Amino acid sequence: MKAAAIVAATLMVATPAAAQRPCLSGSEAEDIALVALPEILSETGVVCAPRLPTTSLLRRQDGPFLAKYRAAADLAWPAARGAIVKLSNPAADLLLDSSYARPLLTTLLVPLLVGRIAPGDCGMLDRLVTQLAPLPARNTAGVVVTALQYVNKQRAKGKQVDVPELPLCREDQP
Repeated sequence: MKAAAIVAATLMVATPAAAQRPCLSGSEAEDIALVALPEILSETGVVCAPRLPTTSLLRRQDGPFLAKYRAAADLAWPAARGAIVKLSNPAADLLLDSSYARPLLTTLLVPLLVGRIAPGDCGMLDRLVTQLAPLPARNTAGVVVTALQYVNKQRAKGKQVDVPELPLCREDQP
């Protein structure tokens, strides 16, 4: 759920204050998750390094595991950029067109989000990442988005959830 919270908070930065705000399709949310995941995984590995063995997949700052997520993030960036513009303002498209936009977004947001990780969660996060590692990056992003959809449904039932609200469209909306 920590990864889900991190992606949700990333999405909330671009959300307008308007009463009738736009929503993201599952695919759009996955694109944003894909863009954020390499930095989330890398920073989580840094934060959790003192609590994990040196052989931990989460601690690896290079190699095929993170390379898979970085390649997927590069492919997902154009669609993620469009989704961020959809949530914010058409003028944001010009700002996001800069080669500095993506690194700036992740550099500002990821440390704030990963900072929510409790040291006691590192072992569980490492197991989760290890279990998800064989999946394509898009599937991992799908798991994160599905977890966020579940959180949104729990919130709709009146349950308290310590995850920022994700502006996901209902299943019957585009």
